[in-house]
Amino acid sequence: MTLNFQGAEIHYSVVGEGEATVLLHGFLESSKIWEEFLPQFSEHGKIITLDLPGHGRSGCVSDIHSMELMAAAVFEVLSSLGVKKANFIGHSMGGYVSLAFIEAHPKMVSALMLLNSTPQPDTEEKKEIRDRSIALVEKNKEAYVSMAIRNLLSPSNTKRFSEEIEALIQEAFQFPTEGITAALKGMKIRTNRAEVLRQFEGKKLLVAGEDDPLVNLQDLKEIAALCNCGFISFKGGHLSYLENKSEFQKLCISSKK
Repeated sequence: MTLNFQGAEIHYSVVGEGEATVLLHGFLESSKIWEEFLPQFSEHGKIITLDLPGHGRSGCVSDIHSMELMAAAVFEVLSSLGVKKANFIGHSMGGYVSLAFIEAHPKMVSALMLLNSTPQPDTEEKKEIRDRSIALVEKNKEAYVSMAIRNLLSPSNTKRFSEEIEALIQEAFQFPTEGITAALKGMKIRTNRAEVLRQFEGKKLLVAGEDDPLVNLQDLKEIAALCNCGFISFKGGHLSYLENKSEFQKLCISSKK
């Protein structure tokens, strides 16, 4: 299904009936990352997935895809479906978007899982890395995409999941350059939403990879304590939905019971 959002087509899908759960993918990913979970997840409720602007099959909306703009796209999808309240699971950038959505529409979210994600903004060092990344994408998109995705896992897991990693890379090659740079610019300027997470009154859980190269495990433990969140860690890196597939699936289904 598609929806027009600020002149761009947003692709989304809906499976199942009942309590709604929104699954939001991360940077250089698309809603395809959730596909193999849908048969089981949809036995427990309505599952909504979408390609965020500039990713997957969704078009670009702006030169900068801020987390607020992406959250607005999610809101339009939910509004078109008549969904008044939903659970959110956000992987990495999808977690940033989920928090922006909660800030704008706190009463619309029942529960939140941040998967390999954080409410914290970029550090100054990270902002500089974003700027270098933008320059590299504009110069050689394929080299950047290949390097960025391979660096999400430990060398052993990169080898173990080589087929899945290659599929992610090949799909991301198809994303428009401006979609990738717009997301990088949007993540660079995102605000600190630790207080949004702390004040959120629904069920909330942080899921971390013990060897995640992008999100520090100890930092997440401290954030979880400060924000009254549940906390679970898995062995592996930044792609817990892939590296810890069965554990992630069990966790999602048990949370629905």
